[in-house]
Amino acid sequence: MQKPRDILNKLKWHERNLERAKITILHRGAANDQKVISGAEIISLSRGYMVVQSAGGELEIPYHRILQIEVDGKMIWSREFVRKSKKSSRI
Repeated sequence: MQKPRDILNKLKWHERNLERAKITILHRGAANDQKVISGAEIISLSRGYMVVQSAGGELEIPYHRILQIEVDGKMIWSREFVRKSKKSSRI
């Protein structure tokens, strides 16, 4: 199973469509504790986090906070799907 960082790097370097992605992250205090970030807001992808441009400046968001990745309205990765896959493989 690919990790969020691998998927974002693939979108950025191989498919050249990171700006079309929507990344849902865990963001405590926001509605439903979630926030959606446009791929166009991502400045760089580091080893343990992505750097995102926000109104207050640059933010470092750890990959473990990513809940879902969509491109053109199609979900291509979801933490919930990963959890379900791991549970079913243990049976």
